[in-house]
This record gives sequence, structure tokens and C-alpha cells, in this order.
Amino acid sequence: MFRELLLKRKALESFLMKGSTNLPGSYCCLDASRPWLCYWIVHSLELLGIEVPASLGSRMVKFLGKCQSETGGFGGGPMQLPHLAPTYAAISTLCIIGTEEAYAVIDRHKLYDFLLQMHQSDGSFIMHEGGEIDIRGCYLAADVARLVNIVSEELFENTAQWIVRCQTYEGGFGGVPGMEAHGGYAFCGVAALTLLGHERLCDVDALLRWTVNRQMQFEGGFQGRTNKLVDSCYSFWQSAIIPVISSMTEYNTPKSLFHSGALQEYLLLCCQHPYGGFIDKPDKHRDYYHTCYSLSGLSISQNFTGSSTTKPHIIGKSDNLVIPVHPVYNLGIKSAIRATDYFQKLPSVKT
Repeated sequence: MFRELLLKRKALESFLMKGSTNLPGSYCCLDASRPWLCYWIVHSLELLGIEVPASLGSRMVKFLGKCQSETGGFGGGPMQLPHLAPTYAAISTLCIIGTEEAYAVIDRHKLYDFLLQMHQSDGSFIMHEGGEIDIRGCYLAADVARLVNIVSEELFENTAQWIVRCQTYEGGFGGVPGMEAHGGYAFCGVAALTLLGHERLCDVDALLRWTVNRQMQFEGGFQGRTNKLVDSCYSFWQSAIIPVISSMTEYNTPKSLFHSGALQEYLLLCCQHPYGGFIDKPDKHRDYYHTCYSLSGLSISQNFTGSSTTKPHIIGKSDNLVIPVHPVYNLGIKSAIRATDYFQKLPSVKT
């Protein structure tokens, strides 16, 4: 059966390329998430090893430039309020495209000012001016700041301490202190701590125990919360926590800390749409969000198996292999290295 499992590459590419230029009317509800659509599509292509055509990349760069606010950060579309979520999506997309034109779009000085405005005295971040506070803001801010080399003590004062307060009795992280542990928030918490160099401030044993128990024995996929159904997007949000923890010396093991084969089976057997793309779970519609995070989870399950060798663990045909993803940035490893190397050479921003 394993040999019959196949990643539908041609159908996937067709679905992604079509979405890069023409979306159905049902996507109107995502008008304030247009940089996200760019990221989900471009990152999915990247994971498939498909280079974004130069003309498409340049059009995306110009569009994202129009989403950048005069006061720093990016909005969900041109002339929209700057917001941490589309800021992350826009900068991630620009780093995947990886051209001089793409990097030049990012105004690092104004970005720093915007992030500083979002930072709160207790260490948390609001998502936008007058917006909500939750742990996503800490990760989004730390991610883009580290990518473009604008991290400072001032910018993240008390942030690690606030994040640790979000860890729950179960071991995962909630959106704010006192909330239920959740896969997306757990990833944001430990990834942000890692970016800030404070990953050991949290209870790592409890986080590892909670995370591995979110993989369901029957389906093979991950649930986002205790007693909830599996969802293909948690194939990344939950499984990416494992290599982050495994990077700590005391947790480095030659054995996989989750069932990578079962996760690949769930994604390839249960979540692929026959005409390309991925779905949340059987009987759901395909979309670009679940396609992106399913492929990211597939990459984690293939390329971060805990093995002492560098040989990927592939269920099904060898052509199912996707490129290694950076488990903290959720960019291709080459894109992440290329971007950080580029911005490390630039002078520090004025604080």
C-alpha cells in the first residue's frame, strides 16, 4: 500500500498557479488577507521545488510593496491598517522570492517603529493599533525581526516572560495566560522563545508530552486541542514543535518523537483533493491555507525524523519527497538562510 501513495504534484502545481492569478468569488472574504494568499501559494510552490516564475514574483513584490504602510508594517491589502499577521506573511513571501527587488521592499526602520508600537509594557504584542493581544503577536514580531535583523532588547523587553505565562497545566500554550492549550499557540510560544534565545524558560518536558499526545492513533494526524478532531493544518503546527525541542541537546535522539509515517499516510491518503490541493479532513473543501500547512507538515515528517542520518523518511513513492522546511520560520531552509545572510550584512536600524 505504501508504494501506491502518491503526492499529486502536477495537480498541485496547477491548483497553485491558478490561484496566483485568479481566485474564485468565494475568496472575497479574504480581502484583508491577500499577503497570506501570496505566502500560502508561494511557500507551497517552494516546498514542491518549483521556482516562482520571475514575472509572477516581480508582480507579487510590487503588490506587497503597495500593502506596506507609510508608518511601517504591512496591511492585508493596499491602504489597509498595518497588522502583524499580514506583516509576517508579506515578509515571508518576499524572503521566499529572494530577489534584490523583493528584499528592497522591506523598510526595516519603519518596521522597527511599527513593532515597537505593537509592543506592550508586559512584553506582549497587540496585533494592530487598538487590536487584540495574544501569543501570535509575539511569534510574528520575533520572526520578522529576526529575519531582517532588527532584534533589540528594547523591542522584546519582558516578552519571553509573558510567553511563559501562557503555558498551561497540560503543557501546551494558550493564546493568553489562562487560556486552553492549542496547537497553533503552542507552536507560536516555543518558536518565539527559540527566536529570542529563551526556549528553556518553558517546561519543555510538559510541552513535549502534550504535543506527542495530540497525534491521534487511528487517523495518524494531529488534533489542535484535547478532545478535538484532527485537522491537516496541525500537521505543521504540532509536528514542527518536535524538531524545535529536538534541537536542544538533552532532547536530541536518534528515534523520531512522533509517528512520521502515520502522519504522511493521513496527509496523502485522507487529505489530498483529487484535482490538487489539500483539505482539512475528508468531506471538506480544498483551500490554499490547508495546502500550505499540509505540505509544511509533510516536509517535517519526511526530513526531521530524529534519525542520526540525513536520509529522509518517505512513505510511498520517492517523488513524494518535498524540500526541507525551517521548523521555526516555516520557510524553505535555503530561503531562510539566504534572507538572514542578506539582512545580517545591513547596518543596524536606529533605535
